[in-house]
Amino acid sequence: MTGTPGRPLSAELSDQLLSVAVDILAEEGWGKLNSDRVAARARAGKAGIYRRWPTMAAMARQAVGRFSLVHVPPDTGFLRDDVCALVDRWRRPLDREERATASLVGAARHDEDLRAGLDDALVRPLAEAVATIGARAAERGEEVPQLRLALLGSVLEAFWWQRFTSASGVMSTEQLRRVVDDVLLPILQPAPEGAAV
Repeated sequence: MTGTPGRPLSAELSDQLLSVAVDILAEEGWGKLNSDRVAARARAGKAGIYRRWPTMAAMARQAVGRFSLVHVPPDTGFLRDDVCALVDRWRRPLDREERATASLVGAARHDEDLRAGLDDALVRPLAEAVATIGARAAERGEEVPQLRLALLGSVLEAFWWQRFTSASGVMSTEQLRRVVDDVLLPILQPAPEGAAV
């Protein structure tokens, strides 16, 4: 929160305003997020919004930056099952937080605040989850080279953006199984000796 000198900002009102912003992003999209709409829904003054966030992009950044759209899966004891658990939510429709985040994807290409919000909500948590899965595999004697883990992270991120921008964003159980077995797991396995690069 930026804030300005003077009376302390109410944390309760800040949370209320951010929740309203998320509702607008999830229901109507980034193009409909403006101070008039937020103030009307929150029954608050616009001055209170601009004391906290100088722009709607800064507000959206904080709103979605509080999400963690990727969670470290429980340790299943097997690399494949850990990867499956990580991407299991791809079988379900986008929830409110995911819809709010998805509404920013296109605009984030042109706005640093929105990009930072997406990094906080998705990119960093995903990198942490992949690193944790790799560390677990190493502890079990299944060492995965860092370059392959980095490639897995990049491919997973691409699939996540696809989820946010596709019509349904939902995979069937069979589609998910094929993505894991035919795309994701081969990334983690060493190339056969003598294979062309």
